[in-house]
Amino acid sequence: MKFLLASSNEHKAIELNELLKSSGLEIIAAPEKFDVIEDGTSFQENAYKKAFGYAQKFKTATVADDSGLVIPARPDILGIYSARYADHTSDYSEKNRLLLEDIKELSGADRAAYFACYLCFYKSAEEVFFFEGRVHGVIAHELKGDGGFGYDPIFLPDGLDGKSLAELHDWKMLNSHRAKASESAVKFFQGQN
Repeated sequence: MKFLLASSNEHKAIELNELLKSSGLEIIAAPEKFDVIEDGTSFQENAYKKAFGYAQKFKTATVADDSGLVIPARPDILGIYSARYADHTSDYSEKNRLLLEDIKELSGADRAAYFACYLCFYKSAEEVFFFEGRVHGVIAHELKGDGGFGYDPIFLPDGLDGKSLAELHDWKMLNSHRAKASESAVKFFQGQN
């Protein structure tokens, strides 16, 4: 079964195909970028808006993801706006530094955070499926590692001796928020076959 990715990002399509390889699904990057207004109030709503928008435009089954970093002690930043945080710059090293400055007053349990991912598979108005994945940890006090992307250098997953996601490529591919959402999707779609 083929799903059009609600993104023209080839790298994201490759990653999802790797994560979903045992499901019998094939993810294809959209042939062109299509702007969808992400004005939902949750990751789930925004994933749906993207999947629905691309399904309407390209007249095919689609998959979209919406994800971000959540710091419960600071619900006013990040979350569904993670990609738009410090939107005057596209440099994530700078975004990470600005975020660390923005939360410097947080300590201990207040630095707890999690990455969340919602995948929305849109086959038709009657067949819409959501899968969520999370990975919990804390926000570091400095950037660590040069792998990964986005907020990976400041996120320390629970139970990994203070290593950041930017230092844990192999672990991330198996245990990230997107990997967990994909694992739930694989189990569901394998049951459909």
